[in-house]
Amino acid sequence: MRCDFTNSLLQGYFDGELSGRRAAELERHLRRCVHCATELVDLDLLRDRLQLAQLYEPATASVRRRISARLHAIAPTTAASRPLLWHWLAAAAALLFVAVLLWRVGYGPRGDDYQPELAEEVVDAHVQSLQLGRLTAINSTDEQAVKGWFTGKLTFVFPVRDFANDGFALQGGRLDVVEGRSVAALVYARPEHQIDVFIWPTREQDTSPRVGSRQGNQWIDWRKGRIEFCAVSDAPTSDLQQLQRLLTK
Repeated sequence: MRCDFTNSLLQGYFDGELSGRRAAELERHLRRCVHCATELVDLDLLRDRLQLAQLYEPATASVRRRISARLHAIAPTTAASRPLLWHWLAAAAALLFVAVLLWRVGYGPRGDDYQPELAEEVVDAHVQSLQLGRLTAINSTDEQAVKGWFTGKLTFVFPVRDFANDGFALQGGRLDVVEGRSVAALVYARPEHQIDVFIWPTREQDTSPRVGSRQGNQWIDWRKGRIEFCAVSDAPTSDLQQLQRLLTK
């Protein structure tokens, strides 16, 4: 089975499109994952081969200046440069296989109380899925089909329910990564809004909902039955609270 990072973050990292936080998260992951380290080296080799093949015509200096000016106007911030430290990771990855196993069987992203940094990362994951058009890996409104797709991909089980009659239609789900660990993401459709519900196991006791906002998105986080949920969307907070009540019935 391919690592979740291969599908969700690796290509963006290779192209220098990730935020500083997400890039640093992937770099930590690369130190212990043979699959992603090998995939990254393969991407670099492929790029070099294509450059040597001379299958393209280099742009003129004037064209490059015009493109650069347009890109800076759209995104003035400078993307973090792709580091070179991973070149040696593929050769050393076999020695780190045990670390990968320990990482896979561990519990959720944290054991302490709720931290703003986690909300930031969850919101970033939601925004990135919208930007990349990767909201779902399984696109289905069927509860059993979505639940079956997650079987074997995660080490915990969780409820999958459709609330179309209440205005929250199940769209499907995907795997995502939060703080270097695989989490489930259920996707719900609300008129003019998409809602991601991130789900992972926890050792902590049940908690009442906690709400917040970041980057124009609202989030609501709660724990029930050793499972933690965090719903994120640009929908009104009242919509997220209504979905939270439906999920906890």
